[in-house]
Amino acid sequence: MTNKALSLDPDRLLPVESRTRAIARALYKEVRDLPIISPHGHTDPAWFATDAPFGNASELLLQPDHYVFRMLYSQGIALEALGIGSGGESVDPREAWGLLAANYYLFRGTPSRMWLDWVFAEVFGLDVRLTAETADLYYDTITEALARPEFRPRALFERYRIEVLTTTESPLDTLEHHQTIRDSGWRGRVLTAYRPDPVIDPEFEGFQANLDRLSELTGEDCRTWQGYLAGHRQRRAFFARMGATSTDHGHPSAATADLSPPEAEALFAVVSAGRATPAQAELFRAQMLTEMAGMSLDDGLVMQIHPGSFRNHNTSLFERFGRDKGADIPVATEYVRALQPLLSRYGNERELTIILFTLDETAYSRELAPLAGHYPALRLGPSWWFHDSPEGMRRFREQVTETAGFYNTVGFNDDTRAFLSIPARHDVARRIDCGFLARLVAEHRMEEEEAAEVAVDLAYNLPKQAYKL
Repeated sequence: MTNKALSLDPDRLLPVESRTRAIARALYKEVRDLPIISPHGHTDPAWFATDAPFGNASELLLQPDHYVFRMLYSQGIALEALGIGSGGESVDPREAWGLLAANYYLFRGTPSRMWLDWVFAEVFGLDVRLTAETADLYYDTITEALARPEFRPRALFERYRIEVLTTTESPLDTLEHHQTIRDSGWRGRVLTAYRPDPVIDPEFEGFQANLDRLSELTGEDCRTWQGYLAGHRQRRAFFARMGATSTDHGHPSAATADLSPPEAEALFAVVSAGRATPAQAELFRAQMLTEMAGMSLDDGLVMQIHPGSFRNHNTSLFERFGRDKGADIPVATEYVRALQPLLSRYGNERELTIILFTLDETAYSRELAPLAGHYPALRLGPSWWFHDSPEGMRRFREQVTETAGFYNTVGFNDDTRAFLSIPARHDVARRIDCGFLARLVAEHRMEEEEAAEVAVDLAYNLPKQAYKL
């Protein structure tokens, strides 16, 4: 069987109509080589602390990427067979890669296919498509390259002009990898972000033990309301000293509350005793979003709210493999009433930045754009997770821009665990935004020099400004 060529068309994702495409090409040329600002993600800081070579193709491109292995799992391929979880350690990584190769056709039309093809062609110079027949060629080419100095984590970071990359850690994390990076003398900026879900969500596994651990780390009695709040302030200050500029909150809903101090203290007494009902757990999470907003106003950390995911929907998979194994599913999310308590208190604060995300696209034009188009504290994060696709990015711009404009959004962030998908994803976002702007120019709704300024802002200036980088 003849191997099919792998090639990346220079006009991919740009508009089809020739005049608009020509404008988009010119705009893309302005932003194509700009440094990457990656202000929200989940790559492993140990990669940059140790700068150890990635072991093989599966370790780099398959096992960290839940976009990839969830598709394979959906077709009946066991996660263990992909080298994931308990029992996966004994799997030959070449065999795991072979499963991806033999089933690569499943990714036709998906963002994962586009990102991976970019990595294969641009990073590793492969010029034939990934199939069962080319699996060994791919595995050997990638794995042999990873042994070379120019493919180590820090070298790749520099090669793809990553100016800053933010990881995400729990308040219980000691940030030793970030300290190692700081002590190494390497000039790459790898920052952390404060993700307090394990000590804010009463339904998070191990929550009670996490409160005790927070007490140990801070010296505060985090079984009391005042000690608990002091513990958060102390850990936030530590994260800020380690370079953090943001917090991140992944709640089931966007609910917020503004309880009186006695009401909040009484609720915490129930929560810390492990007696909270589901309704009380939701109320506590809602109150803590407002508490976190107040702390952000004090310490300057940008606040990100990521609601609307039913986490660990596949119970048996969660019990066997733990979190983040591709079983988080979007749910309908309401924002207007949910955020009103927080916004009544802090929404008019010009020194506060709250970045909202959604997995519910029906909220874009109805709720999120009008909210961000009014409250000084609010900005809209980009199309996220299941929607960071070409179609999702276009829908976001089309539904948000007419009410919130471009400058109440924060550009693009990749939100990925798969390191080399970072430049691939940013390239997609830049192409889609240039295509959207080109249409406005072609329709005489914007001058081309204005569009060029906006393109640079979306790709570089807005994320840098919004995240205080």
